[in-house]
Amino acid sequence: MSNLSESHPPSFWTRIWESNIGYSFRSNPVAVASLMIFIVIVLMAVFAPLIAPFDPYDPAQIDIMNSEYPPVWIDGSDPKFLFGTDDQGRDLWSTILYGTRLSLLIGLCAVALQAFLGITIGLLAGYIGGRLDSLLMRLADIQLSFSTLMVAIIFLAVTQAMFGSETFNQYAIYFLIVVIGVAEWPQYARTVRATVLAEKKKEYVDGARVLGFGPMRIMVRHILPNSLSPIFVISTVQVANAIISEASLSFLGLGMPPSQPSLGSLISSGFDYIFSGSWWITAIPGVVLVILVLVINLLGDWMRDVLNPRLHKG
Repeated sequence: MSNLSESHPPSFWTRIWESNIGYSFRSNPVAVASLMIFIVIVLMAVFAPLIAPFDPYDPAQIDIMNSEYPPVWIDGSDPKFLFGTDDQGRDLWSTILYGTRLSLLIGLCAVALQAFLGITIGLLAGYIGGRLDSLLMRLADIQLSFSTLMVAIIFLAVTQAMFGSETFNQYAIYFLIVVIGVAEWPQYARTVRATVLAEKKKEYVDGARVLGFGPMRIMVRHILPNSLSPIFVISTVQVANAIISEASLSFLGLGMPPSQPSLGSLISSGFDYIFSGSWWITAIPGVVLVILVLVINLLGDWMRDVLNPRLHKG
């Protein structure tokens, strides 16, 4: 029996589940509930074409005569529309599923761009140092002096004026990913730079230099892995921030067009009707957005605590 057990070592997921991180996760009901809710939201968004009873992108499935039906628990509703309909007659449940998928896509892609720019700049600034470090960190200071929304509003307003509304709406998702991604790279750059400054003085880096490894290999293969913990924490929080930024820009009319609804554009489109009684067009997507951002932030708080070595001393 002992030989049999030795021939089958525990799997990767088993080792994680039985590790300190796994124990911390199991013993934290808020983290467990947040992850379960987040997984459900992501799965429903990913499989929106299979779950949604209607396709909000298909004009043939939209009837303006069905506009502003209330949710099924309110008198005057239509059983076909679980959460009612919006001002264009689209099924709100289907539109929320597709909109959540779009908001998650923009958030994740924007954070990937942030991470790529910030990690690259942080590695170069910390490892090379000198004038390059000073120049890159001054750029980061300048970038941090402007809020993400202010930079995004100026850029998107100018872009919309240059290319026109039709072209802007066609490529709005790419504009949003670029502007949100570029506006937030200093968060990563400063964190990675601080780690590099501490790591490059250690013996294993000196050993890599003696073996003839180039700066790029030392930075990417040896120093960067020691920066992954703070990078994961930052990324979790930044996904929530990127989703909020996209929703804010869409609400201001500088994000996704009504024909490609995100959670932000849904909230914006229903805001004009909230005082006329059709509160659900804004309120229900707003609740979904709050829940999504909340569970991501709660997961980020748990990850920050469990990966912070200062909290485990003694």
